[in-house]
Amino acid sequence: MGDNGSAGISRLLRAVQELSMATQLSEVQRVVRTAARDLAGCDGATFVLRDGDLCFYADEDAIQPLWKGMRFPMEACISGWAMLNGDHAVIPDIYADPRIPAEAYQPTFVKSLVMTPIRTMAPVGAIGAYWADHHEATDEEISLLRGLADATSLALEKVSIHRELEQEVALAQEAQRLSQTDELTGLLNRRGFVEQVVQKFANGEASSGAVAFADIDGLKEINDLEGHDAGDRLIAEVAQTLRSAVRNRDVVGRLGGDEFAVFSPDADPATLQDRLTNALGDRGSVGTAALRSADGLHDALLTADAEMYATKRRRMSPRADASA
Repeated sequence: MGDNGSAGISRLLRAVQELSMATQLSEVQRVVRTAARDLAGCDGATFVLRDGDLCFYADEDAIQPLWKGMRFPMEACISGWAMLNGDHAVIPDIYADPRIPAEAYQPTFVKSLVMTPIRTMAPVGAIGAYWADHHEATDEEISLLRGLADATSLALEKVSIHRELEQEVALAQEAQRLSQTDELTGLLNRRGFVEQVVQKFANGEASSGAVAFADIDGLKEINDLEGHDAGDRLIAEVAQTLRSAVRNRDVVGRLGGDEFAVFSPDADPATLQDRLTNALGDRGSVGTAALRSADGLHDALLTADAEMYATKRRRMSPRADASA
């Protein structure tokens, strides 16, 4: 094998390595379009994908524009012929071959070409190499292009699997998010709140903190007088108020009905009480408790709940408190 042959093998091996690392279709296209020109010593190369009954010219690297972004019927172009027949086409003179639609080539520089299918069984695409002068491809050029096509087939399969895995991961993440999210307010639901608090302690974001339990005042009356749509709007408004009143690192959830919980890492209960009470005004009552570990969350919420009801009773019966 001469120096040219050794150089071709080296270039093909480099392309194979690059394709083995590709995880996106755009990366495969980039490797193929540049490697095809180098391997065939041609003036242009195209990367064609099968799109149903059409040939999609997805990418190209050429001395002049060819057909990038265009689609043609499988029966109307040489890339379609290569895919339908599972065989490469070597055409020294495009105007002397009946498989070539001459009108499509007249505006281009192309005089000769080789079209190689990507896979001979059920081809998924093709690689085209084009010359501006009459050129009959050598066995070595054809062999190198076929080797590139084989490597491209494996890369496309890998990209497809990678894309499917990404979609599965995204779906799983979305399902996890939905399982932790309250539909009405967009806050964490009870499950999500507990899991997020536990995670804060587990990953070191919190060593202690304060838990708040908040309840909307007068929701039943609003539901009875104005309807449940009005009640839902109030719940959503309170949720937004709580979200705006806390820090980014705090955890806010709707436990159910008109009950909300907040966990504020490394904060003291009095500070959290004041912050939320000022934010809610007369729309809700708040109780707080200290939390020193994730294991104590249930008991801390019970304590904060009791404090909240004590606060609500004081707010709802100020005259009784004053006459006592």
